[in-house]
Amino acid sequence: MANANRPQVSVEDHDRLAQNLGIRSSGEELTIEELRGAIDASDGRELASMGEAIRGDLDGELDAELIERELSELATQIRRLPEVREAGIPDGETEPEVLYRELAAPGWRIYDHLVEAGFFESAEANLPRFTPEHIERTAHGLIQAEPLTDALTECGFDEREQTVLVMNVVNNNNRLARWTPAKDIPDEVEFNVEDVPPLQQRAMGGTLLWVKNLDIHLWQKKILITDEILDDGYWDVKAMLGGLYVMAMAAREIAEGGSLSDEQLAAALSASTAIMITNQEEIVKDMFWITEEMRKPSTLR
Repeated sequence: MANANRPQVSVEDHDRLAQNLGIRSSGEELTIEELRGAIDASDGRELASMGEAIRGDLDGELDAELIERELSELATQIRRLPEVREAGIPDGETEPEVLYRELAAPGWRIYDHLVEAGFFESAEANLPRFTPEHIERTAHGLIQAEPLTDALTECGFDEREQTVLVMNVVNNNNRLARWTPAKDIPDEVEFNVEDVPPLQQRAMGGTLLWVKNLDIHLWQKKILITDEILDDGYWDVKAMLGGLYVMAMAAREIAEGGSLSDEQLAAALSASTAIMITNQEEIVKDMFWITEEMRKPSTLR
């Protein structure tokens, strides 16, 4: 099962990653260390000014102790993912047991605090929408941020999985461009723009809702669920929670300072948003839209 749960990427995916980062492809899988050594040092002044502005906006607004406590619990829950996958479909006679909801619990406490503190409004006000140029700068900043990759290692992300998280950012220009910041939505749309949360809030809140809803979804659809569906969803959940962890680390950095530069802080906020967005779209296809080809064969026919 361990191999089945590893993210499935092709040689073409790695070639696109290398091409988008402007480095030479060896035709083999790339590691974060190899990417770090291959990319050129970029001019990070623009990202740095964004990170500095966000720090200034949120100075004194975030509870460092709360974020630190819940980050530690979130790391524990991410490391529990193999155990959750082993359990498969939640048990229960009249309602599902708490399985995936437990994974999301510390994330909800972080999310609620960030909403109250105005964190998401500041992030959206100071970060640009996703463009190829911003995505490339973001990827460079993420790759160079060793404290972030070290923390992901402690959460249980191996080198290959960390490379795939970077790939989620770099290789999805078109998908990410569809997710418009609330500040850029034109007034003439048919819905009330004031009701649309900031992009970063949609990314984190959406992640938590998809994970939370898995217990009841798998329990209700258990006659359709196969091991392949569970295996595909395993990585989607892990990647979303990994993105959430990176965003929470950025919040902790703002709350108490640390080892991230202003450039790396801004990169962490944009990259974590991108990771959560792309894997929300993947989990819909892998676990929720169950086609006839995907479903477990019926015993009645």
